[in-house]
Amino acid sequence: MESLKDRVAIVTGASRGIGFGVAQTLVDSGAKVVITARKPDPLAEAVERLGGDSVALGVPGKADDADHRDEVVRRTLETFGRIDFLVNNTGINPVYGSILDVETEAAAKIFNVNVLAPLAWTRKVRDAWMGEHGGAIVNVSSIAGLRTSPNIGMYGVSKAALLRLTTELAQELAPAIRVNAVAPAVVKTAFATALYADREEEVAAGYPMKRLGVPSDVAGAVTFLLSDQSAWMTGQTLVVDGGVTLGGGL
Repeated sequence: MESLKDRVAIVTGASRGIGFGVAQTLVDSGAKVVITARKPDPLAEAVERLGGDSVALGVPGKADDADHRDEVVRRTLETFGRIDFLVNNTGINPVYGSILDVETEAAAKIFNVNVLAPLAWTRKVRDAWMGEHGGAIVNVSSIAGLRTSPNIGMYGVSKAALLRLTTELAQELAPAIRVNAVAPAVVKTAFATALYADREEEVAAGYPMKRLGVPSDVAGAVTFLLSDQSAWMTGQTLVVDGGVTLGGGL
């Protein structure tokens, strides 16, 4: 995608899984990336896998930490001179079971990371670069935000809020900044292992495409939404689910 060449993206939660897949696809398309994650060593390894310091920068920290966001934006501008794209990929789900049993503190942490942090990242990149120069943002949500999601209900509620946040931000930031979202089904990552471990074939049988997703499936959709190929799209959610929402599976 020619419109991605020499552009610069911040991708949160990108040392592995969907975030790394997005970063890899962007680098393969000619962009430079700044990736974040909590643990420094896996992050440094991810930078090397992406091609090293000429195309990637890793900044460790927590997505819901204001000082971390400040550092990421400052170092992005110092290193690459611009911020064209933001991918809010970091998400957590520290609880499993009935939504009625979720402790208030855990629910607050889920919303801080999955909803309020993307809002704060968006505000930060707008103020630092995009408000004046334009850009595109993609929020990584989930089909759990579109339908009931047994045992991961609070996560689903947070992802529904992220989709609603996407539409509000798209309205407020247009025309300079486009804001869209993707909503994946189960993707084979460490984060989602509990949803398919030891029963992948059984879970995949409920998908019309007869397989679970892989990070590159979502990365392709994210890259499209960042590129000029989607230049007249904002406030939209692209469902990337192997067709599972056509029926009744997760």
